[in-house]
Amino acid sequence: MAGLTLGLLVHLLGPVSGCLLNPAVTIGVWSVGKLEAPVAGAFVAAQFAGAGFALALGRLLFPRALPLLVDGSVMTGVAELLGAALLTFTIAAVFMDRIPSRLTGAVIGTALVVAISWAAHRSNGVLNPAVALGIGSLSWPYVWGPVLGALAGAWLAKCMWGPSGTVEASGPRSGRRP
Repeated sequence: MAGLTLGLLVHLLGPVSGCLLNPAVTIGVWSVGKLEAPVAGAFVAAQFAGAGFALALGRLLFPRALPLLVDGSVMTGVAELLGAALLTFTIAAVFMDRIPSRLTGAVIGTALVVAISWAAHRSNGVLNPAVALGIGSLSWPYVWGPVLGALAGAWLAKCMWGPSGTVEASGPRSGRRP
């Protein structure tokens, strides 16, 4: 369900805001020069404000909701890191024009499903510090894991494709799209 929701939001909000809904991904995209610092800061602030609102509304509407188990172990952070790296690598591919616009929602939604599946073996599979806050699952591994993973995924994409979307390599394919 999360993948379908994100895919839909990519198509609905992408043309307006780039559909950056995750502060970790926003930081990753900013770090490779695809977003200006003031815009990234505003997005991160808005993402956490929305999460705080969601948490307050959720507690009001569902006062007896079952709490999520929050594991603060390093392996939880590593799981979140790996999932966020895949998700952000995919989103960076969109920002670097590697994915046709008509497919962005499906590709990013699918990446989210796969990334959650990877992370869920050891964490709650959140991959988003703002969502972790919004669902009451926030702890340090749910912050550092996605942020480091997003940085790794964005920089891997930049190293592969460079800022212009072309492959950054020497040899006969240099400068050409594969």
